Amino acid sequence: MVFRKILTCFAISAALGSTAVRAQDALVVSTWGGSFRDLIDESIGKEFTRQTGVPVKYITGGTIDRLNKAKLASKPESDVTFTTSHVGWLYANGNLFEKLDTSKIPNYKHLVDRAKISPYHIGSWAYVYTIGYRPDLVSPSIKFDSWNDLWNPALKSKIGVPDFDPSHVVAVSAMLAGGDAQSWEKGQNKLKALKPNFKAFYTNDANAQQLIASGETPVQVILSINAYHMISQGVPITLATPKEGPVLGVDTLAITKGSTKADLAYKFINIALTPDVQSKIVALKKASPVIDDAKVSPEDAKLPGVFTTKDQWDKAIVVNDKLRAEKTAEWRKWFTENVMN
Repeated sequence: MVFRKILTCFAISAALGSTAVRAQDALVVSTWGGSFRDLIDESIGKEFTRQTGVPVKYITGGTIDRLNKAKLASKPESDVTFTTSHVGWLYANGNLFEKLDTSKIPNYKHLVDRAKISPYHIGSWAYVYTIGYRPDLVSPSIKFDSWNDLWNPALKSKIGVPDFDPSHVVAVSAMLAGGDAQSWEKGQNKLKALKPNFKAFYTNDANAQQLIASGETPVQVILSINAYHMISQGVPITLATPKEGPVLGVDTLAITKGSTKADLAYKFINIALTPDVQSKIVALKKASPVIDDAKVSPEDAKLPGVFTTKDQWDKAIVVNDKLRAEKTAEWRKWFTENVMN
């Protein structure tokens, strides 16, 4: 009996030791939680482990929360970091990302121009913010052929927009007023005039989905990926493509400064840019592939916000990422004080 207990303890100790070694040897990826973490694991992480035998460990959190944590950390907690294109510039400016050696990323040659964000971070997939609406709750006489249509008085107390990042409506309002994101002040009065049509300001993806599913905001400036998820859940949402173009968004990945697994991180990034993986991301999330040789089904290629040609990329509204990184806090402060209050 004693002998059996010794053997059992030895087996448990060996198993725990093996687990500790695997955790220590894992490639650590910093990303959002929920469905985005699952997307990365399903499309990239599992393929990376299949090819390398190295497990992937995820640390998750909000975009700004993870940035602030990285700033305070005495040593890097991850090897690869996913973040938005403009927040990636905040990491880079804080010396938190390694400069990429693109010769170690063979698939970089297929990266579309709009996904070449900086020397430090590159696109993983793309999406748009555009006008999404519930045709069952909005009069058929209301059209969304232009961003200007959001100012229709018939939409009083019907529109939802994000409160955490108003850059989309700030840039659109400036553009409609004859300016752009750089000269955003030109659109201030235009944006103030939209106040009566706002019903709610959503705080995150889950809140946005709840507001449009319940019908509280039957019109939203909406993330295309969220809209397609809701459609898959049976919520009747139509995405419009304003003649001025949707607002482009790109999520990115980078190698965390000080990672001891840079070679594996490069392998992970290159796998993320393979045609099979990019095609899987499109199929799972209805996002745009960021390489020029991904296979996209004819059904997905027809969807607003899924770009498969250079012309489609070029017609999107692009807010300069460096400018957006510099201005987001200022824009949010102004938006809170002058529109939300």
